[in-house]
Amino acid sequence: MKKTLKLWQIAGFAFTGIWGVLLHFLYDWTNQSIFAAPFSAVNESIWEHMKLLFFPMFVFALIEYGFTGKSIEKYWCVKLFAISSGLILIPIIYYSYTGIFGVNADWFNIVIFFIADAAAYYLEAVLFKNRIPCKFNVAAFIILCVIALLFIVFTFVQPQLPIFRDPTTGGYGR
Repeated sequence: MKKTLKLWQIAGFAFTGIWGVLLHFLYDWTNQSIFAAPFSAVNESIWEHMKLLFFPMFVFALIEYGFTGKSIEKYWCVKLFAISSGLILIPIIYYSYTGIFGVNADWFNIVIFFIADAAAYYLEAVLFKNRIPCKFNVAAFIILCVIALLFIVFTFVQPQLPIFRDPTTGGYGR
């Protein structure tokens, strides 16, 4: 189980990294398709970069569930905690470095994505190995589905909050 878990974590990190990068460009590659918009970055806002982490992690979680997740009682609780942690890391690191240094470096934004990806899968591995209480596994899955829905809705209707603002254009949305 330990070796299998490690392989799934490495595969998840790679899957999320590759698909996150591809989704960054998908919207433009598809000539700004309305069908690509819900799952890919439609601008350079922090929210859209969080989406690039969420959807590959969630899809990978669904795939992994079919192979090993059904046998893990706390599977969706761990996934919810790990994915949420990765999502939270992105704005924390971004706003920290831009606030401290007063610059927005594209190369470092890419580094942030991979830090969040690695941290989420590392945390997941730790949580799978340790005993954590999870009485609401189904609720954790439902919460992940709600997060997915929020990413989709906020692709088309953005609140006028800094996390939704594109730092390159100063605008919101597509």
